[in-house]
Amino acid sequence: METTYYSLASKSSFNKALRHFFAVNDAVDEVDGRSNLADYINDLLDDEELHQDQILPIIGAVIRDKFEYSYYSYNVSKPISEFQKITGELIKWNVIDLLVIYFGPDGDKFVINPKNADSWERCREISKNYLLVIYAKYLKGKNSKLEQEAIKTFIDLLLGKDVFVNKDFIDQTAVNAIAPAQAPKVAATAPVSHAATGSAPAAAAAPAKAKKVNITPKYAVQVSNELFHNGNVEAWKKILESYQAKYPDAKVHVMFEGEVINDINALFKWGKVKHGDSIFFQVSGEEILGVSKLQKYLYEGASHRYEQFLKLGVGKVLNLF
Repeated sequence: METTYYSLASKSSFNKALRHFFAVNDAVDEVDGRSNLADYINDLLDDEELHQDQILPIIGAVIRDKFEYSYYSYNVSKPISEFQKITGELIKWNVIDLLVIYFGPDGDKFVINPKNADSWERCREISKNYLLVIYAKYLKGKNSKLEQEAIKTFIDLLLGKDVFVNKDFIDQTAVNAIAPAQAPKVAATAPVSHAATGSAPAAAAAPAKAKKVNITPKYAVQVSNELFHNGNVEAWKKILESYQAKYPDAKVHVMFEGEVINDINALFKWGKVKHGDSIFFQVSGEEILGVSKLQKYLYEGASHRYEQFLKLGVGKVLNLF
């Protein structure tokens, strides 16, 4: 007996399936419009309009079946946490679209646009021996050989190797066409000296433009020590002090059980934070850097290896970042 449609028998299941179909249709439009599907999916995840279990079905339907991207599964051979150089190179590949799925240690699936620095910050670090599935599409026609070459070059970039970049990854005519539009405009009018004319300025100088404040998603740091005791607290204080010294314009927000922790000492109540509990943090600021390292050090500080932060630079700010 056919059971394919039994799951649609209830109103809630039918509506759930319908919303998924709408998301797939919108995803097709995004890719048709030369947008990266990872950016679209992550926007929906941020707005809680998409669930983790929809990620792979959408990518399968759109990227693999509809648009026939080439793909390759790669087991990561070493940890990767520096992505700035990778992004700086990939942004030049204007006729190659890339999308990466990272299957992380906690079972989460991260969809990454490798040309977008913010997209990398979602996973913060690629761990050794975990799976990446890399998709590539040549945007000027069907060319699976070039797509596989792009994937191989991308993996070499991830591993920090010196690479030869195929000139066919870049449409130089498109680069040259937009270059003049990006040149800064120079005012044609010469400045007038008010000292010479004796007149006052017509208007006061415009106020400085307000800085845009960005904020990261909440990142979880799982406690692997038997308890998050006073030693762990002191290690965290040293780590946060080091981060603040390196990035004085950024601010780290710590949360536990839905409560904002303004004083890290408040986390030290014997038995309050136990093995396996997660402490969350966010970083806000105009330009946010070093988050992957911060999470790595905070994880170390919440483990039995916390003492390394207390032995180094006693009485001094640690140089961690």
